[in-house]
Amino acid sequence: MTRIGIITCSNCTQDLDCAAVVCLGDLRKRKGFFADYPREERLDLIGIINCAGCPTVGAAEKLLRRVRSIAAFRVDAIHFSFCMTALCPFKEKYARLIRQAYPDIELVMGTHAPRDPREFQGEVRDLLCGSRWTMADLIKGRPSNDWLMRG
Repeated sequence: MTRIGIITCSNCTQDLDCAAVVCLGDLRKRKGFFADYPREERLDLIGIINCAGCPTVGAAEKLLRRVRSIAAFRVDAIHFSFCMTALCPFKEKYARLIRQAYPDIELVMGTHAPRDPREFQGEVRDLLCGSRWTMADLIKGRPSNDWLMRG
């Protein structure tokens, strides 16, 4: 049995509400980067963590603390999600840190079958930076409350 952890992008999970459905589906179906595991071997998802968020002075320490939370349960491999591999400018630094701290854990740079990273980056940028209402808009009385019912 291979015990697996997944690291997802904080922007995607926290800001865009990604529930890692495609990553988990490919794990279950042994597609994408999970197809490389022997068919006769059971895959056991130990946990999903997200990165520490785009750059903070404590990002490395925060990431290692999060990795420790799944490494403590004897994880064999950690997969960087597709969003991490396509979007994260720090993925190589994070991979180096994890390999140094946890040399016995295999790192896999991907989860589900990749698509065009540039196209994906543009789509995510549009979602993250598109106009949306904020708490200030609500407090100031704009827009009307009917915007809460849409969506």
